[in-house]
Amino acid sequence: MGVEAVYAKNPSDLERVDALIIPGGEPTTIASLVKYKGLAPAITKFSEDGKPIMGTCAGSILLAKRVVDRVVGETGQFTIGLMNISVVRNAFGRQNDSFEAVVNMEGIGEVKAAFIRAPVINEAWPPAKITGYINHPVAGKVSVSAEQGSLIALTFHPEITGEVKIYRYFIDFIRK
Repeated sequence: MGVEAVYAKNPSDLERVDALIIPGGEPTTIASLVKYKGLAPAITKFSEDGKPIMGTCAGSILLAKRVVDRVVGETGQFTIGLMNISVVRNAFGRQNDSFEAVVNMEGIGEVKAAFIRAPVINEAWPPAKITGYINHPVAGKVSVSAEQGSLIALTFHPEITGEVKIYRYFIDFIRK
């Protein structure tokens, strides 16, 4: 897509990039790595410098200020806490409850997305705002993306479906 991807494994790696994507995966494991590598303060400074950050699935959990579990409530999950959002972990259930859906995203339109043990955004407060929804057959209208300044949280995986609209949007975001 005309940009160079660089793995950011250490705080010094962030000095060489214009934007950051915090990927999906297992959020507790990613949080442990972020703490172990000392990345949280570097990511916070990166954000304070106005550089764009997008978190997908588990990445959205790390960006959130509050994390709850649909069964046990407050999780105590470590987050970097940059976005004024609350997310519910594993909101749709277990791995075998994964699905694909069309997300209606503000500024982008319809996006095909994969939800794998996905969180949902159950609350956003200013300056964060909800920017995307799905219509789930059981849960109804569910919030699945949010923006706050130069931060974007997606509770799904756009890379699995081959969706590129979000990445084009993010690249435009970076160039602004």
